[in-house]
Amino acid sequence: MDDELSRIREKRLQEIKDKMAATGNVEVIRIDQAHIAEILKMHPALVIDFWAEWCGPCRRVAPAIEELAQEFAGKVTFGKCNTDENQRFAMEMNCSAIPNIVFFSHGKMVDRIIGAYPKEAIRQKVMSNFPAR
Repeated sequence: MDDELSRIREKRLQEIKDKMAATGNVEVIRIDQAHIAEILKMHPALVIDFWAEWCGPCRRVAPAIEELAQEFAGKVTFGKCNTDENQRFAMEMNCSAIPNIVFFSHGKMVDRIIGAYPKEAIRQKVMSNFPAR
């Protein structure tokens, strides 16, 4: 049963990737604490932007995250996690300040950026954390 479920998930994930590649429009995925374990399994190279609606620096980082998601489409997945809606997960990730961009490789946290860094600095972190991508 677990193998069949895994095959179905993999097939669906590939269909989604193919559809996104065909349209050229890759979206930043919404991350929530209820589904984080599954998301980490499905995305071996994942960057999560922890943010909040009221956070001015977060709003300045958002366009860079969107653009990088397009640039690294099919190689690195980008997600956003609203810290107001996912306080437990933000606390588990030690997000004491936002924006807080966390890099995951194969489900493990490998790096983070705290603060409103420019797009090029975030790109460099992506490239250094996921060099084969």
